[in-house]
Amino acid sequence: MIDLLAVGAGGFLGAAGRYMVGRVVTRFWRGDFPLGTFIVNVLGSFALGLLAAHPYFAASLFNGSVRMALGLGFMGSFTTFSTFMYESFTLARRNRPWTGVFYVFSSVAVGLLLAWLAIYLL
Repeated sequence: MIDLLAVGAGGFLGAAGRYMVGRVVTRFWRGDFPLGTFIVNVLGSFALGLLAAHPYFAASLFNGSVRMALGLGFMGSFTTFSTFMYESFTLARRNRPWTGVFYVFSSVAVGLLLAWLAIYLL
């Protein structure tokens, strides 16, 4: 039961964080490129790479419930695959197919690069 509560608490904080990043980005960004979703997804890739592989985070200090709250709860709700897919499809429907293609490839490439950096270089 404690794991369920930990995941729920992490999920609440991750969703709230994603919402706040989106609000801040929309104040400054008016372009077609979905920058808010891009930012949370690539930040999430880096953070989950840290959580999964970095020795400090893997130490016994972070027990199973804390790791579940951070990895599954927070990161799972902070990042968003469904919004990424919807925004990609919407760009194509709004006659911005190249922006959509750039969004997909840059999201995957930058996300993989940041996850790799977190895992192998830190």
